[in-house]
Amino acid sequence: MANHLYPVVMSQPPRYDKTDSFSYPADTALPGWLESLPAGWRPYAMLARLDRPVGIWLLFLPCVIGLAFQRLSGGLFLADLAWAVLFLIGAAVMRGAGCTWNDITDRDFDAKVSRTALRPIPSGAVTLKQAYTFLLVQLGIGFGVWLMLPGDAKITALLALPLVAVYPFAKRVTWWPQAWLGLTFNWGVLVGAATASVITGPVYILYFGLVLWTVAYDTIYALQDREDDALIGVRSTARLFGKRAVLISFCFHMGAAALIALAGMFNDAGRIGAFTALVFLVHGLWQTMTLKTQGEKSALRVFKSNVWAGALVAAGFLFAALLPERAPESIFAAPAVAPPERAESVSLPFGFELRRKPEPKSDVWLVREIRAAMELRGLDPDATETPPER
Repeated sequence: MANHLYPVVMSQPPRYDKTDSFSYPADTALPGWLESLPAGWRPYAMLARLDRPVGIWLLFLPCVIGLAFQRLSGGLFLADLAWAVLFLIGAAVMRGAGCTWNDITDRDFDAKVSRTALRPIPSGAVTLKQAYTFLLVQLGIGFGVWLMLPGDAKITALLALPLVAVYPFAKRVTWWPQAWLGLTFNWGVLVGAATASVITGPVYILYFGLVLWTVAYDTIYALQDREDDALIGVRSTARLFGKRAVLISFCFHMGAAALIALAGMFNDAGRIGAFTALVFLVHGLWQTMTLKTQGEKSALRVFKSNVWAGALVAAGFLFAALLPERAPESIFAAPAVAPPERAESVSLPFGFELRRKPEPKSDVWLVREIRAAMELRGLDPDATETPPER
């Protein structure tokens, strides 16, 4: 639904009606799918944002990127498919838990914004007690996924919980909630890397590159709410950057591409890694040109396209892990260095000399037999004869 159906700031939010197909939040992506669910399930599906799967993909893809990135040296394993399925389940439930917690803390703000006024809590479809219960259920499923992770990945995943808990309050105290979201949403890179092996320096470079990417795409997403956020006092980089928001978001995209390329270089991603970073940058350029030509009305569509941007990075590192590059064989390869010549003899004190034993002749077909026959006849097989003069 379009944002103009409700006033920008409302003293009383519209109430949720289970029988009205138009009573869903204005930013729902799958209203038809919601209507196919039993009426009692719909508010909880909206609370977990299952009708808006973009966030699940943006949380899942960094996990795959981190896993593939640390498989560059040794290649992929069949077990990695199981890890990917586990990451997908974990991303779905933990993203839902994060959105539920966000809606609990933001219920007063959501009630005043047209795009979010019909979310389950401000509309009355779900009570606060029911929301907390649903949050615990999702955390319980996430705990089951956590138990299946390797030891290092378990510890890494636990360290993300403070970031998730604090995020809803970031937009009240800083102009950079998008950066906090980037630190939170891309933590899966570290979890994926810890699942594959260990977290190395290049993994941190990759992580901060994806953090810059999140600042770029969430700034684009926040363009939809700039006017509403200004009226209710919510801060964002979209408001901070003002008229240059699109240009600055592309600068963050360029920084992300540079760090992705740098991480790939340090981790031997080769030409495939460099090409991956280049394609990622081209996609960021397309986003910028689309926003410049079509205006901020295209912000939601451009934001959703970042699923493909993340998929490009994941696919690039997966291919690099599957297809390791051979050593270069061209005129641009590193010059071959001839081994130093070995001395035939070494001088010792008191006039002694240590001579190296001559290397045996190469043994080819019948040579050994011919030499043995010559020695039996009293001939020297190493002697060189000069042909008689005529």
